[in-house]
Amino acid sequence: MLKRITAVSLLALPLAAAAAPESFTIDPYHTYPNFSIDHLGVSTMFGRFNRTTGKATVDRAAKSGSLEITIEAASIDTGDGVKGSRSQSRDDHLRAADFFNVAEFPRITYKSTRIAFTGDNPSAIEGNLTMLGVTKPVNLKIDRWKCNPAQGNNKERCGGNATGSFKRSDFGMKYGIPNIGDEIGLNIGFEALKD
Repeated sequence: MLKRITAVSLLALPLAAAAAPESFTIDPYHTYPNFSIDHLGVSTMFGRFNRTTGKATVDRAAKSGSLEITIEAASIDTGDGVKGSRSQSRDDHLRAADFFNVAEFPRITYKSTRIAFTGDNPSAIEGNLTMLGVTKPVNLKIDRWKCNPAQGNNKERCGGNATGSFKRSDFGMKYGIPNIGDEIGLNIGFEALKD
């Protein structure tokens, strides 16, 4: 009887190990929070943040996980960083107090409160966005999720795309409304490497 219990226990060990949460570090070279906003009712303007760091966990067996992201607000890039004959470029204006006020609030953070799964894959994230010193709930839908197994010296890599939206006025960023839209669309391409 003891041999049988020992054998069953040994068989269960790999399953228990596989069920453990896995930790990942966001790959800053392949993660870009992109945003879109209406401009004068004429066009949609786009931008992104170029410096993002963070950590994530995924527990596929328990269908749970966590995500913490930090965005350097000054890394905003809308393709207009040269002022030319103007008093400032669009990117400089976005860094100023009218918008992101990067001198006082250098970082934007996002922390998950719940990650939902569809089958074995994460499909939605509920969380809190902190920007300009204000924290509000912002939910993201994971439109794509894929993992590539570790090969040779390369670690396992997981990533995909997430989308969502929020009102910038909820965070106190009211400059230019309604000529410059209130609704911010998010489209985030992300990748992370297993620790």
